[in-house]
Amino acid sequence: MLFHAEPIEFTAQEGVGAPVWRGRAVDGEDLSRFAVSVHRHDGRLAALWGEDLRRQGGGYRLHCIFALEEGHTWVCLDLPADDPVCPDLAGIFPAANRMQRATRDMVGIAFAGGDQRPWLRHGAWPEDWYPLRHDTPAPPEGIGFANLPSDYQFVQVGGEGAHEIPVGPIHAGIIEPGHFRFTVVGERVLRLEQRLGYQHKGVEKRFIGMTLAEGSRLVGRICGDSTCAYAWAYAVAAETACAVEPSGRALGLRALMLERERIANHLGDLGALGNDAAFAFGLTQFMRLKEDWLRLNARIFGHRFMMDGIVPGGVAADIDALALAEIGAQCNVLVAEVKALRAIYDEHPGLQDRFLTTGIIDADLARELSLSGIAARATGLLLDGRAWRSDYEPPVPYAGLGVRPASDDRGDVAARVAVRFDEVFESLRLIRAIAGTLPSGPVRIDVPPTPGAEGLGVVEGWRGEVIVGLRLDGEGRIARAHPHDPSWQIWPALEHAVLKDIVPDFPLINKSFNLSYSGADL
Repeated sequence: MLFHAEPIEFTAQEGVGAPVWRGRAVDGEDLSRFAVSVHRHDGRLAALWGEDLRRQGGGYRLHCIFALEEGHTWVCLDLPADDPVCPDLAGIFPAANRMQRATRDMVGIAFAGGDQRPWLRHGAWPEDWYPLRHDTPAPPEGIGFANLPSDYQFVQVGGEGAHEIPVGPIHAGIIEPGHFRFTVVGERVLRLEQRLGYQHKGVEKRFIGMTLAEGSRLVGRICGDSTCAYAWAYAVAAETACAVEPSGRALGLRALMLERERIANHLGDLGALGNDAAFAFGLTQFMRLKEDWLRLNARIFGHRFMMDGIVPGGVAADIDALALAEIGAQCNVLVAEVKALRAIYDEHPGLQDRFLTTGIIDADLARELSLSGIAARATGLLLDGRAWRSDYEPPVPYAGLGVRPASDDRGDVAARVAVRFDEVFESLRLIRAIAGTLPSGPVRIDVPPTPGAEGLGVVEGWRGEVIVGLRLDGEGRIARAHPHDPSWQIWPALEHAVLKDIVPDFPLINKSFNLSYSGADL
């Protein structure tokens, strides 16, 4: 392994998911040295969260997930109960900034240096009241935004002709809230700063005390467009913790559902991107295709988004040969339809004028911000958890399918559109391959909870890398569950992508990423 010369000793996590090595930092300096080493080897910060272990006789624990060619490393740092302070990792990985601020707001773990502004609190609870501490009392009577207002210190840009445009947090559509503060000269954007976390739903607190089955239902509802990715990552974490391995048929059905989820989202985004560039024809055609796709999901899997289809131990229900044939036939139809629409998009001068050179980010920025998914692949980085890379072997069933990652090195809206088209065709190929080679066997086995066990699940969702960390208590119920959405890392990239473009281009650039508010607002 790459880290054999590093001070932290690692052991492999057993399981059928992405390769994971676990280690424990001796102290903050040890963790910082390791983070620097990961950064020097072009690694990424994949997730970061905190935990209160005082009920078990300890203090606090910081969990960091780093991603490299070989897989993922799960590094923990134990902190004292009386003064939980960690080194600032944002100076090494900028993606740590918002995760650290959220960890401070939720658990009370402080960080030495970096941005000290609150991220999730929004003045909705007292500054010294930490929702994820075990001894945190019930919320004070009447707690809420109205009686605990707080001013957020946006970074201000001065200069002749510069002025600010506030957008949100309430938007003219059925989406979750988020605030965007533009600094502009004329219509050209000098700076964009986001503020998210307005709906804080208490999801991580809700997990505590749940059974594995109850947690599976909750995790699938964190982000509706990624229910299969979250459910699979959670299932891997639970199966790893409890030393259970699903059947080949169950894993094949999971992949089939995950690829159908990927295609549904790409179809919707391709239509919306056409609409944002004043090409309503594209929206109507892609939404027609997406609706047919979702209706078949409902007919075969019992839900348009396939919620509760992936569960610990396998999948909730099997599908028969007739359903597999119907899925294959729909794939054949979609190939022809999307191919025709792609030709229209590629040859439409109005669309290409809006797409090309708009919202550019490059590979260096993608690496620096620890991006994954479409956002990374559209800068030329071949980061795809379903595909081979270096010593990394993708999880079953992808290891035998030869996944071909879609990429484009232009880094603009046009590149993100191109990657979506390519991924639709590749996912259609994968679905037909899975349907034609699905092995026989059970689709679900029991997962008896192992008290005190831990596991990590990593799945390549349509938006990027979805991660779930899980720990069970002494009775086999959930002591801590942390779901991590790739949008945490990609939202800051949007702030860079709009620079030097004009304000009217923002909706188009924003949609080309299509990030999750809910996934970054637990």
